[in-house]
Amino acid sequence: MRRREFIKLLGGTATAWPLAVRAQTAQPVVGYLAQGSPEGTADTVQLRAVVVEYRWAEGRNDKFPALLADLIGRQVAVIVAPTTPAVLAAKTATNTIPIVFFTAGDPVDLGLVTSLNLPDRNLTGATTLTLEVGPKWLQLLHDTVPSATSLALLINPTSPNLAETQARDMQAAAHASGLQLHVLRASTVADLDTVFASIAQFGAGGLVISSDSFFFGQSKQLATLAVRHAVPTIFGFREFVTAGGLMSYGGSLTESFRWVGIYTGQILKGAKPADLPVQRSTKIELFINLQTAQALGIEVPPTLLTRAEDVIE
Repeated sequence: MRRREFIKLLGGTATAWPLAVRAQTAQPVVGYLAQGSPEGTADTVQLRAVVVEYRWAEGRNDKFPALLADLIGRQVAVIVAPTTPAVLAAKTATNTIPIVFFTAGDPVDLGLVTSLNLPDRNLTGATTLTLEVGPKWLQLLHDTVPSATSLALLINPTSPNLAETQARDMQAAAHASGLQLHVLRASTVADLDTVFASIAQFGAGGLVISSDSFFFGQSKQLATLAVRHAVPTIFGFREFVTAGGLMSYGGSLTESFRWVGIYTGQILKGAKPADLPVQRSTKIELFINLQTAQALGIEVPPTLLTRAEDVIE
């Protein structure tokens, strides 16, 4: 999640509190449960009347229970969980502390809320159409590499809720298009090297990266490996393209993360998660990196270039 945007929104809401509320709620603490690593950023950031406690899983989903126990022990006022594994762990850890989430999956199917309009629990947040457009990744990649009859899909087995759904839907889409799809698995940085080294062995003409938070955090590494091994690749987030990846197609993270910051601020002012409908971004964005296409010896179809929100030349 883009912490700067979240911090800016949260800081703005803090200054909007009535004086009486601010006096009674001296420095409420927000727990931010991140999948990545701090990368030199301090664990605690103070924003006027707000303190944000960051906890980093460093790419390991099995760290979430201990990190959550720590945040709960510190009596945080809200837990922000900007990934699917984080919010699933948070849901298991507490049914009283408000949780604001972002997930690429369907919050209802994941069991986070009963309905998008009426969450009726201690969770609310935002979601995108990332999973729904998964089959479109195959089409876009095949349009870019029309000679390919076999493609690969990369999933994270430590996030089974997303991985199994995406693998099932993508296999069905590949079958309908007459394509062979090889499912590859990675949950550590070391696994990524092995995956890219094996793609040529399968004869896959391109790689689809599933919408997993671990892969999002490794966008630069994935982009580098894709160019090194000459693998045309598509992902769901534009950060992959700005890091040097070929293409991305998916929901707008900017819009979703804006709602995460807004809802966190509203809950700190007294709103109940059950009264805040889950926001669903319907904006779909296509980004293309022409520099990477040239490095891979690929000519991107003009029809895709005209559809793209942004083309890096």
